[in-house]
Amino acid sequence: MRTVRRAPSKDLPATYSMVLAPGELPVTTWRMDHGWRSGGTGTFEEHAHDFPGIAYFETSGGTLRTGRRSWPIEAGDLYVVGPGDLMGHVDAAELAGCHGWGVFFTADALGPDVPGAHMAWRTHPLLFPFVRGGAIGALRLRVPAAERPEWIARIKAMHTELTERRDGYREAVLAHLVLLLVGVSRLAADVVGDLRENREPLLAAVFEVIERRYPQPLSLRDVAAAVNVSPGHLTSTVRRRTGRTVQEWITERRMVQARRLLAATELPVGDVGSQVGFRDAGYFARTFRKVHGISPVQWRRAGTDTQG
Repeated sequence: MRTVRRAPSKDLPATYSMVLAPGELPVTTWRMDHGWRSGGTGTFEEHAHDFPGIAYFETSGGTLRTGRRSWPIEAGDLYVVGPGDLMGHVDAAELAGCHGWGVFFTADALGPDVPGAHMAWRTHPLLFPFVRGGAIGALRLRVPAAERPEWIARIKAMHTELTERRDGYREAVLAHLVLLLVGVSRLAADVVGDLRENREPLLAAVFEVIERRYPQPLSLRDVAAAVNVSPGHLTSTVRRRTGRTVQEWITERRMVQARRLLAATELPVGDVGSQVGFRDAGYFARTFRKVHGISPVQWRRAGTDTQG
């Protein structure tokens, strides 16, 4: 698994996207300790991710910047990083005293009942803590001291499964992930209740439109008309809240379904494209390659080879 850096403009922070190899689980773990560096520069730029994750710290020491706020890192700190949450610029030396783990994933990891990262924001209860308006910084929670050994044991077990890839590792990783997200949801119970009621009505409406209409031709203007706002306002709001444009979310939803159809059916590639909203098979193939780095045929073939 790798990440791709996207820089929309010199005035906006970079956004990182997760890129998966065919058949790869959309889950990764990252050990955070005194040896980490970014690109050999010793600094981490101001940035956001378009996928959710958590950062859990075992020990105290150092400083983390999220949004425009600086936090002294303490043992038991849990940062819930939603898509679009702004992580501030920091020098690696400021993190030298801390030890912890990062766990990052996409909504696809939660199974076939989650139709895509955007809809999961509203429909999957375990992902509510990751939605707080975007670009404001990660949510900081505290894991009670009595529960900390269990958190570390579960993350380390997930890391081992992902590293060794023994038989059944996919099921084991996803089971550990679900239990971690249950723990996050319980710690963030007050936040979850607020989100369910009224925090993001515009985003919820946008993603409902995308989910209902992605198999058909669908543009930014179509979505804006459906939610009764101007295209310009919708563009700036969705980018600010999520780190992505409306069109990128439409493409993301279509690619989620395209991957499923390629993996689970023998439909011709052109038919897969038409079922996910692409009238032109060539345009579908070009879009798929741009997102995944390989063609739909190569994706299907590689996935079959991996399973075999």
